[in-house]
Amino acid sequence: MKTSFIKSGLSTLLLAAVLTGCSSNPVVEEQQTSTDIEDTSVQTGQVDTSAIDDATVEVMTADTVFYFDFDKALLKPESRAALLEHSASLQNSPRNVRLEGHADERGTREYNMALGERRANAVKEFLVLQGVSPGLIEVISYGEERAAAYGSNDDAWGLNRRVELK
Repeated sequence: MKTSFIKSGLSTLLLAAVLTGCSSNPVVEEQQTSTDIEDTSVQTGQVDTSAIDDATVEVMTADTVFYFDFDKALLKPESRAALLEHSASLQNSPRNVRLEGHADERGTREYNMALGERRANAVKEFLVLQGVSPGLIEVISYGEERAAAYGSNDDAWGLNRRVELK
């Protein structure tokens, strides 16, 4: 009995100490005036464009997606025109590019992977013949896996038979 009385007394004493330690004084907030608030405005940077002329700014307007006929890896005339512009740009300012070959859903998965690669390689060969360094060009095939359009019709299939230049 004596131990339970001691335990309960200690518990009460401990609880009182904790509650006393946790008490706080009320915080008196001072009113801030508009002069007390610091300036948080953000300054934006300025670019000096006076040294840039129209010849140094190159705007790419050529298509970056090239379409192919069914079961073909031959470039169309409109693709060649856009690729000429890309080849000139890559010769003037070399950068790495990736050619992603795609196919529509018809055919086996393996066949479509190979067809997508043939299409991307056709674009690469054209660029290399125009003077672009082959080391700048990466070729990858997605086959039918990354469709641009879903559906089993001529319009969807035509959009999926492509090479994307990235």
